Amino acid sequence: MSYSYDVRVASAVKLRDISIVAKKAGISAKYLTKYGDYIAKVSPEILKGTLKKRQEGKLVLITSITPTQLGEGKTVNTIGLSMALNSLGKKAIACIRQPSLGPLFGMKGGATGGGYSQVLPAEDINLHLTGDSSAVSNAQNLCAAFMDNTLFRGDPHDFGKDGAIWKRSLDISDRALRNISIGGGGKLHGVNRRTGMDITPATESMAILSLANSLKDLRTRLGKIVVGFTKKGVPVTAEDLKVAGAMTVLLKKALEPNLMQTIEHTPCLVHTGSFANVSHGSSSVMADKIGLKLADYVVTESGFGADLGAEKFINIKCKQSGLKPDVVVINCSVRAIKVHSGDYPFQGTTVPAKLKKENLSAVDRGCSNLEKQVENLKMFGVPIVICINRFESDSKKEIDSVIKRATALEVDGIAVSEVYKHGSKGGKELARAVIEASKKKSKMRFLYPIDMNITNKIERVAKSMYGASEVKYSDQAQQSISMIEKAKLDKLPVCMAKSHLSLSNNSAKKGRPRGFKLGVDEVILAAGAGYITVKCDGVNTMPGLPKLPRGMGIDLDVKTGEIKGLF
Repeated sequence: MSYSYDVRVASAVKLRDISIVAKKAGISAKYLTKYGDYIAKVSPEILKGTLKKRQEGKLVLITSITPTQLGEGKTVNTIGLSMALNSLGKKAIACIRQPSLGPLFGMKGGATGGGYSQVLPAEDINLHLTGDSSAVSNAQNLCAAFMDNTLFRGDPHDFGKDGAIWKRSLDISDRALRNISIGGGGKLHGVNRRTGMDITPATESMAILSLANSLKDLRTRLGKIVVGFTKKGVPVTAEDLKVAGAMTVLLKKALEPNLMQTIEHTPCLVHTGSFANVSHGSSSVMADKIGLKLADYVVTESGFGADLGAEKFINIKCKQSGLKPDVVVINCSVRAIKVHSGDYPFQGTTVPAKLKKENLSAVDRGCSNLEKQVENLKMFGVPIVICINRFESDSKKEIDSVIKRATALEVDGIAVSEVYKHGSKGGKELARAVIEASKKKSKMRFLYPIDMNITNKIERVAKSMYGASEVKYSDQAQQSISMIEKAKLDKLPVCMAKSHLSLSNNSAKKGRPRGFKLGVDEVILAAGAGYITVKCDGVNTMPGLPKLPRGMGIDLDVKTGEIKGLF
């Protein structure tokens, strides 16, 4: 299948006015702001109004084994499972993240599902949607401008030469901006210093928007942002700069989740976009909470593998919000499992021809990754369902081999999903497995207490989730840890930033690596977001473009106004 196939399927769908979708979901018109016929924002005030006394539904988290560059269908199954639950007479809502322009124009492409399991209109979702990402960038950059202005005005906060650490952002992949010099050209143009830029979904501003549970909470979190430290090691906040209020104004409307519809006209909330390899990797708390009051089941996703997205979902998002998943679905595919055998080294997003050929030996060896990720999930005490996302090239013997290995893991359900090909009909087996698993009591627990010291928290994640034998810290990382502890801001969860293509931080190591050393380059306080970012060796928060960016094939037909090559 291809992007052109996805477009053909989507173009045959007659979309419903979003007010009809909202009404069926139980959203009153007074809480809705329409952006055209097919997009609307839902006000958080709905939680204080008609939904205040309504009982919450069940929360289903979709995670994955360690993915490949090809994408293995996690978003497809998030959407498809919600549609299948609706088709079985349950009221269900999907919650997904808004895609970033960086991967869209770079290598990965969009993130609205595919085939007969899509959220529409895909063009709007993958591009500007309602402007939330732009609002985040503007808020992030406003804070940076205020900070640099104080440096220019005599440094009243006593940052000194290296104390200011807050970075600007851009939602485009641009490696040239990772390390930059600003303020050149003389005193009139600002203080000359070294800094850098992050891609918008990796910023603390995006994380704050995603994790805030009210407008008041948003304002409080923005005020807690630490933009730098004085020469004596005292943290300087956005509140100190008197910029947090203006940032809140910029983000006020962005706090409202975006309501869209699936290809089968069921509701989907698309809100915030954070990369699970460098940020917490989930859609917004606000979307989940609104969904839980509206539906019997909310199907929400976390980014990349269970070692990244699911770990952070529970230890960061659940810890802060009080959310508790009733079921975790771990998505896998035969082709990803085969890649984890180590037999298929490749780059890019084109499926190698030999990967489509039956290889039972590769399946058997590659299942080590599935086994480790299931072990990871069992640490959290939540019922687990394994979803095998079927591709056309999968043989029956390969599927049966995965089912046999999965059965030995003693999970709470196993299902083959074909939602890409058949929509909700292809997801009913998965939906039934999730319904049964949700009847079991979730005994969710965290991986570590937040009052552990920073290095112990890092090592708990690295050794138990990844399989590392040792963690090595750079001098800069050790200095940052000492500064954070001195400021008494260390009682926060850690947000690990590492490769998403391996359980280790070496993307070439597939399957289940053991006994490796995990290097930590940098430790960054994100007090407003409520965590400490831990950047492993070689991890960047500003991606680069590939040799042939996808954007080279995107254009506009000026006669018809039709966008070409986006999918």
